[in-house]
Amino acid sequence: MFNFHTTNESSIAELSDKNLILEDVSDFVDLLGNAGFQGANGIIIHKSNLKPEFFDLKTGIAGEILQKFSNYNQRLAIVGDFSQYKSKSLQDFIRESNRIGRITFVSNIEMVLEKHLNKYSL
Repeated sequence: MFNFHTTNESSIAELSDKNLILEDVSDFVDLLGNAGFQGANGIIIHKSNLKPEFFDLKTGIAGEILQKFSNYNQRLAIVGDFSQYKSKSLQDFIRESNRIGRITFVSNIEMVLEKHLNKYSL
C-alpha cells in the first residue's frame, strides 16, 4: 500500500497505487491510521488518487480532509499538475495550504523529498 521514504528519523508514506481513488473522508482517516501505525509522520498521495470533487471547494471535501490531517497532527503532500484548475478560490486554497504547510501541493515527488523530508516534516 505504501512506499516509505526515510531519512533523518523522518518517514513519509507514499501511497503506491496511483489508480486507487480515495472516495471519502473515511478513506483518508484509514490512510492516516495505517501510515501512522507504520511510523510515518507524513503522507504523499497523487492527484490521481483524488476524486475530481476534491478540487471543487463547494463540495467541502477538501476542507474536511484538511481538518482530519490537522486533528491527527499529520501532513499531506499531493503530487500532480494543478494548472488545469482555473478557479481563483482553488488557487487561493492551494497557495494558502502551501504557505501553512499542513497540506502541500507539489508538481513532483522530488520536491517533497528535497524540500521537506530532510526537515522532518512535509
